[in-house]
Amino acid sequence: MKTNPFYPVAEFPDFPAMTPEAADEAFPKLLADAAAAVEALEKHAVPTWDGVVRALDDATHPLYEAWGILGHLTSVCNSEGWRKVEAKFQGDVVAFSLRVGQSKRFYDLMKAVPGDTPVRKRILAKNLRAAELAGVALPPDRQARFNEIQTELAKLSMEFRDAVLDATKAFSFEISDATGLPAQLKAMTSTSGDPEKGPWKITVEDAVYVPFMKHCADRAAREKAYRARCTRAPENAARIDRILALRREEAQLLGFKTYAELSFASKSAPSVAAAEKMIAELAEASLPIAARENEALKAFAKQTELQPWDIAYWAERKREAEYAYSEETLSRYFNLPVVLDGLFTLAHRLFGVTIEAADWTVPVWHPDVRFFRVRDEKGEAIAHFYFDPYSRPETKQGGAWMNEIRNRDVRADGTVVKPLALLCCNQALPDGEGRALMRFTEVETLFHEFGHALQQMLTRVDDVDAAGISLVEWDAVEIASQFMENWCLDASFTDRYARDPDTKQPIPQELLAKVRAAKNYRAANATLRQLVFASTDLELHGEWQGDPNACKECCMRRYAQPFIPEDRFLCSFGHIFAGGYAAGYYGYKWSEVMSADVFGAFEEVGLADEQSVRALGRKYRETFLALGGGTSPMEVFRLFRGREPRVDALLRQQGLR
Repeated sequence: MKTNPFYPVAEFPDFPAMTPEAADEAFPKLLADAAAAVEALEKHAVPTWDGVVRALDDATHPLYEAWGILGHLTSVCNSEGWRKVEAKFQGDVVAFSLRVGQSKRFYDLMKAVPGDTPVRKRILAKNLRAAELAGVALPPDRQARFNEIQTELAKLSMEFRDAVLDATKAFSFEISDATGLPAQLKAMTSTSGDPEKGPWKITVEDAVYVPFMKHCADRAAREKAYRARCTRAPENAARIDRILALRREEAQLLGFKTYAELSFASKSAPSVAAAEKMIAELAEASLPIAARENEALKAFAKQTELQPWDIAYWAERKREAEYAYSEETLSRYFNLPVVLDGLFTLAHRLFGVTIEAADWTVPVWHPDVRFFRVRDEKGEAIAHFYFDPYSRPETKQGGAWMNEIRNRDVRADGTVVKPLALLCCNQALPDGEGRALMRFTEVETLFHEFGHALQQMLTRVDDVDAAGISLVEWDAVEIASQFMENWCLDASFTDRYARDPDTKQPIPQELLAKVRAAKNYRAANATLRQLVFASTDLELHGEWQGDPNACKECCMRRYAQPFIPEDRFLCSFGHIFAGGYAAGYYGYKWSEVMSADVFGAFEEVGLADEQSVRALGRKYRETFLALGGGTSPMEVFRLFRGREPRVDALLRQQGLR
């Protein structure tokens, strides 16, 4: 009898067999089996770890794992078929999740389970808090309304995501003059097949839009692209209003004044005020420096005022003039296959693990996807991950991310389930000569996502609920990723792995010195841009009652960031309306304070002191990477650094102090 690839999911999912039709066939049985298992467990569970916590994981895991994979395929192989099947079962999956989370029987059982280790005590405390935030204590009428809200929010989030994807791939225009465009961008956008012959098709996907705005000499074309990008998916405005209203109602049902207060009930930051204090400190340090940056840019461009579509272009020209190198010159030395080798060598140097290609061993969802095995110091395979590097705007959502397919789990019989992760980026496809040249920001993005993957894969936690990034508070989950970005310009990486793909010569030291000198170019403005996002998010989910777009404009003015009246950036702000960052976007900066302080420890021992760096790398592995969500982020930081975090390292590293 033919088996369904979603039921059960194999050790390594059979992605080619995972079609919308297969999902449509599998999920009724997955849902029915999970419901039956949960119902039986409620009747017979006993208040022990294995009797309730482990048993509940076993009952729900097949459904949740399959649902996670379906969501992944919708993100990387988006089609009408995947959308339909996701929409068809989303309500049922949400309802099942709420049914489990609101089970008074499981809640009472878990309160009676003795936590025999610190990790298990933390899991139990988090599970009980999650049940409370899922409405376990609400009276029936209010619980019913709470459930209606969750179902509608899930639907709105899915629709928001799809609208942004559709708007991104729907817009394009052609230009006949590619003056200033880098060769890689011309090759990517040429419709004639000849990079030097037009026309060139310009889109607003990240891989095209970002370099286009930096290099296109045609001001009118830049304006056209800018306006299209910042006004995408206007239909999402109504969804934003509804999402915010529902989140506000959800928070009030649970006894919180605002959704932000509800969100902070499960964050590492102690309060909304603490996050706002951090934002204020960073703004105070950044605003005067940003003002000087902007005046210098206007003077360089010989203009009294710059429009938003001018800033990236003139900033790039000024950087080229000041530091005497172009982005295209630099990108020539970062070819993806070589960068990967360097990244994996760095992981071996710091953490003692070996990463090897295993592409031929498993099926993948697209021919460009790579597959890798991770081995520990003894040569034992301890984890695996997929890597999907290239942009596919027709079917793949923009941005970059890491997701877990499976967590580390030590079963009762001693069997170890190995972590299985996936990394997705959106860089340009290889050129006609097979070179996958990377902008330096894409190198940083790859290191960032790999940092997430390392925390997922190098965990030593045996309990699945706290292994890897599970249970890591959302505002601390970026520490491991941002930490890795610091190594992109370290000599141990650049001296060996930044090489010309044709001559194989290493990047000139003179060029490297210029790149390092330019590291903090316009850093204050970059910080303020992040503070706009963080503040807008907190205010929208706080006491703000008016037009969301007006809130965004207020924050843009507060942090001196330019915008046009037609700007509707919020309509494509998937982080907070179609992702997990609602009232949590501040976490990028909250984490960055700690990650900068962690890297500061390496700077203090000396980045050229190989023995000390390796020793500190192992300590980092045994704390931030090994302890996962089984220990609070602040305790992990103290174990590594021996003290509380300080903002000084971040301000120093970014030239803000």
